[in-house]
Amino acid sequence: MKGKFIAFEGCEGSGKSTQLKLLAEYLIGHGVDFILTREPGGSEISEQIRGIILNGKNTDMCDECEALLYAAARVQHLKQTVMPALEDGKLVICDRYIYSSLAYQGYARGLGVEFVESVNAYALEHCPADMTVFLDISPVDAFERKHGADENDRMEQQGLEFHKRVYAGYKALQATHPDICAVDCLGTKEQTAEKIINLLKERRVID
Repeated sequence: MKGKFIAFEGCEGSGKSTQLKLLAEYLIGHGVDFILTREPGGSEISEQIRGIILNGKNTDMCDECEALLYAAARVQHLKQTVMPALEDGKLVICDRYIYSSLAYQGYARGLGVEFVESVNAYALEHCPADMTVFLDISPVDAFERKHGADENDRMEQQGLEFHKRVYAGYKALQATHPDICAVDCLGTKEQTAEKIINLLKERRVID
């Protein structure tokens, strides 16, 4: 495909939304042709699936169902949003992608990497990210910074021990996947934004 596909990952409260907003402002200011999207979501059907996944009332959802819903939303998102943008030569910036499923469902839920990769085979084969920016901050620091978990978000309400397992999963993935680039985000949002822009320049994603 002609464009580049960059995913952003991190634990809840890592500051992805803030950093993606700052990055978008930079890209607009420098005339970069890009789209900013998210998972789960990024297309009409995928956004409907997102509503089911994150609905705080869906406490009976089993782990396998959760993983399959993420995978279903992902395929629709790729087909409808990501792949057409890449074919048009655009830079695609995505808030979460496959490593979220591996960290959250594979590691934290205990479903295993093999299971999660199998249900995400389409994404892995047809649309791997060119690089992944991992905002590296522990759940303890992240939740302290955002003043606790969102009571309306089912994933945020899973408890600190769950999110510690998510973080451990990300660190394990980082050790075995060189496309994951960690960015220390304990500093100010401006300092983190500068690190991200410098990283994208080093990887020749942007000029």
